Amino acid sequence: MSAIAAPSMSPLFIFIFIFSFITLFTISSCSHDDLVSDLISLQSQSESGVIRLNDRLLSRFITSSKPPRAFSLLIFFDANQLRDKSELNLKVLRNEFALLASSFITNNKENPSSRSTIFFCDIEFKESQSSFQQFGVNSLPHIRLVPTTAARLKDDSIQMGGVDPSSVAESMAQFVESRTNAIVGPIHRPPVLSKKQIAFCIVALLLCIPFAIKKVIAGETLLHDRKIWLVGAIFVYFVSVSGGMYNIIRKMPMFMADRNDPSKLIFFYQGSDMQLGAEGFTVGFLYTIVGLLLAVVIHLLVKVKNVNLQRGVMFFAIIVSFLAVKKVIELDGWKTGYAIHMYWPSGWL
Repeated sequence: MSAIAAPSMSPLFIFIFIFSFITLFTISSCSHDDLVSDLISLQSQSESGVIRLNDRLLSRFITSSKPPRAFSLLIFFDANQLRDKSELNLKVLRNEFALLASSFITNNKENPSSRSTIFFCDIEFKESQSSFQQFGVNSLPHIRLVPTTAARLKDDSIQMGGVDPSSVAESMAQFVESRTNAIVGPIHRPPVLSKKQIAFCIVALLLCIPFAIKKVIAGETLLHDRKIWLVGAIFVYFVSVSGGMYNIIRKMPMFMADRNDPSKLIFFYQGSDMQLGAEGFTVGFLYTIVGLLLAVVIHLLVKVKNVNLQRGVMFFAIIVSFLAVKKVIELDGWKTGYAIHMYWPSGWL
């Protein structure tokens, strides 16, 4: 019986298997196409192209859909209650993330298939605490890539490491391109001044030119005052040696509260990964003292005819400069952990 029935059942079994496989593949493809369409719709509703996810949407797009998917997700984990903490820099990072998303969309306008390979999303802690737990996120800032093959959010997703502070969006783009097949392209940063502001500046400049020419000819401008040049030179020197531009660009605070004891303030942070404004200004002040003493010795002391006064000022300048530089070296060694040893020629030993 079995030998006779086998030939008649085998074609039927093969037909059912092929039909079932095609049906499942079609349903899966349609499901993935629907997810991509929904993501594109949510993306179009966002001004920057960043999709706001929550627990329900994350379950729909990732947890409930089986890999491999047709898209990847780059997720920025955010917390509104921590936006004001300058040491986390969440606001700046979130703006750079939005810049990355908008640049990717702009660069891939002509290629819809490439544009749908990766979507940029963010998750807010209060709105989606369950999502934070699924990813195992317990500290911020945190950026994580969910590739097409990810089945378990915590184990299969990829956390992004540190970024270059001077080019955050560019560092994120390099991470995306190294981990996915997506091409982000150049980052389109907005101009510093708008067209209206540029036009206003041009008009104001044209109106001021006749008055400026008159002042220059008469020699009555601030640029003709030696005291202004002196103060300006000292200011530029101080900003250069104190890291003032770093503090301005990175918006570093002058001090921060001690995490172990919030009632205490920290003015010097031990570790080379961050510099507070107070420690930069302290070192800059010490260097400025050395520079001013050197300027006095070179330009003023040589004009003094009293030899004893010259020797006294020289001795004072050497002692103060030595103590100032010694303090700077001590602070640098304490902060970075590197010690600088004094070099003595072999003939002296």
